[in-house]
Amino acid sequence: MSQASEASLSHAVGLVPTMGALHAGHLSLCQRARQENATVIVSIFVNPLQFGPTEDYQRYPRTLDQDRQLCEQVGVDAIFAPTAEEMGVGNRKAGGAGGAEDNFTLSLTQVVPPLNMTSVLCGSGRPGHFQGVATIMTKLLKVVQPDRAYFGQKDGQQLAIIKRLVQDLNFSMEVVGCPTVREASGLALSSRNQYLTPEQKEQAAVLYRGLQRAEQVFQAGERLARALVEVVRSELAIASVALEYVELVDPTTLLPLSRIEDEGMLTIAARIGSARLIDNIILRSRQPIVAIDGPAGAGKSTVARQVAAILGLLYLDTGAMYRALTWLVLHLGVPLEDECAIAEIVSNCQIELAPSDNLEEPVRVWINGQEVTQDIRSKDVTSNVSLIAAQPTVRSSLVQQQQRWGKRGGLVAEGRDIGTHVFPDADLKIFLTASVNERARRRQQDFQHQGQADISLEQLEQDIIERDWKDSNRNVAPLQKAADAIEIQTDGLSIAQVTAEIINCYNEHLPKR
Repeated sequence: MSQASEASLSHAVGLVPTMGALHAGHLSLCQRARQENATVIVSIFVNPLQFGPTEDYQRYPRTLDQDRQLCEQVGVDAIFAPTAEEMGVGNRKAGGAGGAEDNFTLSLTQVVPPLNMTSVLCGSGRPGHFQGVATIMTKLLKVVQPDRAYFGQKDGQQLAIIKRLVQDLNFSMEVVGCPTVREASGLALSSRNQYLTPEQKEQAAVLYRGLQRAEQVFQAGERLARALVEVVRSELAIASVALEYVELVDPTTLLPLSRIEDEGMLTIAARIGSARLIDNIILRSRQPIVAIDGPAGAGKSTVARQVAAILGLLYLDTGAMYRALTWLVLHLGVPLEDECAIAEIVSNCQIELAPSDNLEEPVRVWINGQEVTQDIRSKDVTSNVSLIAAQPTVRSSLVQQQQRWGKRGGLVAEGRDIGTHVFPDADLKIFLTASVNERARRRQQDFQHQGQADISLEQLEQDIIERDWKDSNRNVAPLQKAADAIEIQTDGLSIAQVTAEIINCYNEHLPKR
C-alpha cells in the first residue's frame, strides 16, 4: 500500500458506497479512492428503502465473501457492511417503496431531495426510490464521515442528487464522480448485468451504441434535444429492448433541456428480459480545457501562459486569485486563523485578471479595483497563501468563479487541484513537477530578478519542502496528481521544451480540436 503511505495523502478518508456484488466498475472507484486518500472504506448495504414493491430486493445479488476478496486485491482498508437493524431500517418490509400503506416508512425520519430532481427520469416510475437513497446515504456519510465519496457516472441522476444533498446539508466532504466502466461491447457494468443471458448482453450493447450515435451527431453540430433523442430511439428501434425513456437533461439540476448551450446529459433506461438497465453520456458544447497542476516552483504559470498563447486559449491564473486574496487579508491586517472574517472578505471581493503584454511577466491582477500584480509575488504572500487556500469557504468561492469562467472552456488553467477538483472533466491534464533543488534554484532566480533580498538555496529548499507539505496535507483539495494526468518532470528542461511537450500531448489527445 505504498501509495497510501505517501505524505501527500494526509489523513483523508475516501468512501465508496455500494450495494455489493462488486464488479470492475466498483473496483475502479476503489482504485481512484486509493490514489487520493490515506484510508479507503467500502460500504456494502442492500438498501431496502430504495426498492419498490415489485422490484428485486429479495433476489438482488449478495456476494459478501467474494466482495471482501476483491476489496483486498485493490487495497481497501476497511469494509463497512452494516445490517438493516444497525442502519435503523430493520423493521422495514423488504420490497416496500415508501407508499401510503408503508407504515414503517411513514414513521421513519427521511431525507427528501428536491422533487424536481427525484420525480423525473428513473424517479418517475420509482416513487420513493431516491428518497430512500438519500436517507441511507445521509446515514452512511454521518457514520463514516469521509473526506471524499466516490460514485460512478453511470448512475447520473443519483450522482446529481447526492451532490445536491451534500451541498444542501452542508457536509464538509467532496463528491467525486468517476467515468463509467464498460464491457468490450460498450455495455455499462452493473450488478444487474448478472440477470442477462449472453444473448441479452449482446442486445443490451445497443444502449451505448445509441448514445454514441447521438454523440457523433452532436459533434457534427446538432444541438436540439428532439433530434438527439430521435437518433437514440432510431438506433434502439431495431433491437429487442423495452425502452422506458430517452431524455436530455442538465447534468447538475436534471432539468429538461430543449437544446444544449453548454452541456447536457443524454440519459436512457430500458428493460431487457428481467433486467432494468440505465446509461448516459455527457455532451459538452465547449472549447477544450487544459489543466496544469504541480507543486510550487515547477514552472506551471510560465508554461501555462505560453501554452495558452500558442493554442489561442484563455490563460486562467487561479494561483493569482488565491494570492490576491491572501494579499488583501494581510493588507487588512486580518488574522489568518479568523476564518469567519476571511469568509466575509472572499464573498465580497472582486478579482479581475487580464493578459500581460509580456509572456515573461505574470498576468495582471486586480482585487477590488486595485492592481496587485507585483504585490502578490512577495515572500509574505508566498509563505501564507497555502493557509488561506486551505480554508473551505475560500476555496468554494474562488472555485465557483473559476468554474464559471470554464463553463464554455477554451482555457488553460494552472494550480494544484485544477485537474482533480476544479476541472475534473478537463480535456487534457498535465502534472508538472521538478526536484526540490531545481525548484529552489528557480525561486532564487525569481527573487533576484524582482530585486528582493538574496535568500540562500538551503532556506528556499526548506521553504519549498514546508510548502509542499502544507499543500499536500490540507484537508480541502490537497495537491496530488490526477489519475488521468500526464506527468512531466521538468528538471533540465527549458520552458520552451516543456511547452512543446504539452502542445504535442494536446495534438495527440485532441486531434479534432
